[in-house]
Amino acid sequence: MAQHLHIVFGGELVKPSENVFKDPENVHVVGIFQDRKSAYDAWKTEAQRTVDNAHMRYFVGDLQQLMESSTSDPDPQD
Repeated sequence: MAQHLHIVFGGELVKPSENVFKDPENVHVVGIFQDRKSAYDAWKTEAQRTVDNAHMRYFVGDLQQLMESSTSDPDPQD
């Protein structure tokens, strides 16, 4: 079975209408998960825990896509 990793992360946004973190240095990495369901469950837990703060947002990222699109010489300017 092929491995397909997902990451769950989040934090406080500058504005609820934009996906820009207020403090990128303190983004909360919930974890890396080996399947979408586990990642979704972790995302849901964090989203529900912070539901009263409109500026808090959590995301599920597909690490497989990132790994497949990465190059051996990443641009340090990004």
